[in-house]
Amino acid sequence: MEPRRRDQQSRRSARPPAALIHAPAQAAGPASGARFNPPRWLRDPHLQSILSSLPPRRYWVRWRARAVVAAAQPWELDCGDSVRLLGWHSAPARGTGRTAVLLHGWEGSADSDYVLSLSAQLYASGYAVVRLNLRDHGGTHALNHGLFHSCRLGDVTGALRALAARCDGQRLYLAGFSLGANFLLRACAEPTLPPSVAGVVAISPVLEPKHAMHALEHGWSVYHSYFVRRWSRSLRRKQRSWPGHFDFGELMRSGSLRIMTDVLVRDCTEFADSTSYLDGYAITGARLLTLRVPARILAAADDPIIPAADLARLAPTPLLQVTRTAHGGHCGFLTRLLAPAYSDQFALEQFASF
Repeated sequence: MEPRRRDQQSRRSARPPAALIHAPAQAAGPASGARFNPPRWLRDPHLQSILSSLPPRRYWVRWRARAVVAAAQPWELDCGDSVRLLGWHSAPARGTGRTAVLLHGWEGSADSDYVLSLSAQLYASGYAVVRLNLRDHGGTHALNHGLFHSCRLGDVTGALRALAARCDGQRLYLAGFSLGANFLLRACAEPTLPPSVAGVVAISPVLEPKHAMHALEHGWSVYHSYFVRRWSRSLRRKQRSWPGHFDFGELMRSGSLRIMTDVLVRDCTEFADSTSYLDGYAITGARLLTLRVPARILAAADDPIIPAADLARLAPTPLLQVTRTAHGGHCGFLTRLLAPAYSDQFALEQFASF
């Protein structure tokens, strides 16, 4: 395993007690997602969560995103502390002078279907789009020696500063999914956030990681197996990229996310245990009180991975608004089989309001 390494951003795990949910200052609760009303056959949370990655929808999304993919150019970003992240930049012929930065979830990539779907929507509306890969995602395992973990916030804050410089004053509009949404919300609460960031939209963000872990362990086993398989594949790729530097045998033999996390924390971080590590990237309690830009969360009450009850533990701040829908699963929000997701239009509308 990689030796323990100091990461100042990772050590910010002590957080004040949880606060109540906030909606806009004039409202009494989270905004309603009443406009999202999928047909009855599409209301199952598991179908919402997995359908976007299956044919025929997957093929339709990639066809829809063909222009933004064809225009994409690789941007290797210097994030500071010898960290580099890879993004894909697509600029439309007639742009608005605005750049959208999109960040995928854990074990996803810049080419995840939900990222491509939103990219297509924004690109068609005149936004330049940067689809950013987290460390060790999207085939970038050789870019950095240090292993990815969810408390490496400095990677993302550094990438945003690099993008702000490269986009030369253009307003940056952020949107993330699941763990990517969690990263961007935390980044928007940091004092180093570039002034060109206009706001952030978070789709199904990870709220309390320890509760998400419990949901994966005790919910539908398909999700647990999926993440074990994807994470193991990523670890094998990291080993191949850095021969002689890593040995993830113990991590991968267990077949358990919790055991894998325990070993990761013990061998690759400075956290005392997995509980403090998981708390280190939670966004409940007072974590978002220091938000510097408008933030919009879209979450489903039936999300099988992120318990919606944790929305009640977000800090109240005038900059944060939560929209909760009855249906939508995890990063789903599908209106029809072959149609833009509700979350795509939601992000576009929120960007326009910032």
